Amino acid sequence: MARSGIYKSEVLRARNKLLATGRHPSIDAVREELGTGSKSTIHRYLKEIGEEEGPATGNRVGVSEAIQDLVGRLAARVNEEAEERVMSAQARHAEQLTQHQQAAAALKAEAQSTREQLGQHQRLLNDEKTAHGKTSEALRSKTLECTQLAQQVVDLQERIAAEERHRHSLEEKHQHARQAIEHFRQSVKEQRDQDLRKHEQQVQYLQAELRTVNDALTHKQQEAVHTLQENARLLGDLSRAQGDLHRIHEEMRGLRPLKDELGFAQRRIEELGRRLVEQEAAVLRLHTENEQLKVNADRLLTTNQQLEVALATASSSATAQEQVMARVLERLSATARGPEPADNITDQVAAGTVKRASKRATETGA
Repeated sequence: MARSGIYKSEVLRARNKLLATGRHPSIDAVREELGTGSKSTIHRYLKEIGEEEGPATGNRVGVSEAIQDLVGRLAARVNEEAEERVMSAQARHAEQLTQHQQAAAALKAEAQSTREQLGQHQRLLNDEKTAHGKTSEALRSKTLECTQLAQQVVDLQERIAAEERHRHSLEEKHQHARQAIEHFRQSVKEQRDQDLRKHEQQVQYLQAELRTVNDALTHKQQEAVHTLQENARLLGDLSRAQGDLHRIHEEMRGLRPLKDELGFAQRRIEELGRRLVEQEAAVLRLHTENEQLKVNADRLLTTNQQLEVALATASSSATAQEQVMARVLERLSATARGPEPADNITDQVAAGTVKRASKRATETGA
């Protein structure tokens, strides 16, 4: 197939020019003279021109011209096959080039998408860094609050220990009171007449002592109630702190998918993951400390309940002692009744005083 711009007239002019210069008009010489053109096309045009001009010497053709013609046809055939192969190779090359261009366009689009995703991930990372800073600040605040709560628990434990010592002191006072009552009972048996005059003073002293003990018991009961309220408040604070820590832990777990998604983008995300792991470990430690504080609070609550039981037992013991004293005084009054009217009246007055004091002590204890 002739290329664009190659005409038979041009081939003819080139052939004539070569013949004029004394050169043989071969295919390569004509192609060189034209500067372009297909060898097969030039060969066809040269063959047509030779047929149109006819043989120069009649029907007789030289052997060299026959060989040259055969060589020319073979060369034209070879050139045609070579041109077909070249065109096929060019077509394949063009197709491969098109595929490569499409692949390059796809890679460019993918690279652009990757850059956009990287920018988005960078913005998300910055947002997460900001959220992480806020979370760290909240964690520090909760840590300080937990430290304050722990100090309050320690103070409360010290206060309960002081209350325990004071309770032992009250028990010793009760023991002394019982010993005094026993001594009083023995003294009444031995020196009834002498102790009748001192009986009222001793009863007043015991009543004052019992009132003091009852007031102290009432005060301690109020302090125990206040301690229970304080424990309840501390338990509420611990529950809120535990809820905040659980929320922080949930937020930390919510950061894991983002960390996995950004793990392939930048190496700094791995550093953020390690920091998150460290924060989670700190949260777990705080959670463990909160659990310990909760256990300590439960132990304090149990101790307060035991203290209330002990106080109730002490109050019941004091009431029983007052009743015993009342019965002893009644017996003394009944024993003191005799021929002397003044002593009988004194015993009745003393018994009435003791009963009123016992009643007031019982009402105060209640």
